[in-house]
Amino acid sequence: MSLRSAGSIGLVYELHDAYPRRPGDPPDFHVEYEPEATLLALEAAIERLGQRPVRLGRPHDLLEAASKGGVAVDAALSIAEGYGSRNREAWAPVLLEMLGVPQLGSDALTLSLSLDKAWTRAVVADAGVPVAPGAVVASAEAAARVDAPGGFPCFVKPRWEGTAKGIDLRSRVETRAELVAAVGRVVERYRQPALVEHFLPGAEYTVTVIGNDPPRALPVLQRALEARTRIGIHAVEGPGGGLAHVTPGALGGALEAELAALALRAYDALACRDFARADFKCDAAGRPVFLEINPLPTFAPDGSFGILAELMGRRHEDLLAEVLGLGLRRIRGERPLEGGAR
Repeated sequence: MSLRSAGSIGLVYELHDAYPRRPGDPPDFHVEYEPEATLLALEAAIERLGQRPVRLGRPHDLLEAASKGGVAVDAALSIAEGYGSRNREAWAPVLLEMLGVPQLGSDALTLSLSLDKAWTRAVVADAGVPVAPGAVVASAEAAARVDAPGGFPCFVKPRWEGTAKGIDLRSRVETRAELVAAVGRVVERYRQPALVEHFLPGAEYTVTVIGNDPPRALPVLQRALEARTRIGIHAVEGPGGGLAHVTPGALGGALEAELAALALRAYDALACRDFARADFKCDAAGRPVFLEINPLPTFAPDGSFGILAELMGRRHEDLLAEVLGLGLRRIRGERPLEGGAR
């Protein structure tokens, strides 16, 4: 199916109030859903491409529309996270694929694989991207017996949740008792195993990759760390802020080039399309180590794309239009412009 030069692009999304809280939901169950500002920015970007944005709603709304005959759009972008399972980000992409609607962004398999942090580690490590020593731990009882990967301190997080879900100041553990407690919280609250990794003490960086054949890395961003634990401040600071933070890294040209190369290698290994964000943290020797990759990064104005646009002296919507335009070229089978998209 080809996309007309002047057509429509559907948006599948969830705002913060998309789902009512269910019994047993963790306190941060809603954090990956989007504010209205994200939709407005994406709609403005789509219009800059000469396309008409169409709000399709949640994956459940898309399913209902599919049962009534489908959706009348030429292509679609899903930023919906779903809930519960490690296939949740793939709900909308699978429906769109069944409906024959071309999609911007990575496909369902890449989204499900990359959400599972343990499987992602295995794939990128096989591609030559360094990962920290780690282990999947399925219960507090198992945590009482397992060797701490690489020794203490360790970092404990859910196996298949988004970047910051299930992470707080107690996620860095220094003792066996703290490890058992942290794994127990993950298993009880998120109903899934925990991923336990050796804690990396150095600076944290995020690399946004866009495009295809070949993709390219945008400027690397350093993330602030909570001053005491050295956990990324974005993962532990609430809406009110107030935590002391540090930015210990010195991002020289050689390190930035290495981070970009590692991000592109992970992007290729996981068959990402159009856009993704890869996160890294440095070990005690200052060497970058892979944390995770997100082929479904936020497009919110205060997210990485908004920060990058400001650093590049561009409007947020214009940068998003460039990124989405790369996806449209892929759908149409067009070659990228020499020197990158404009």
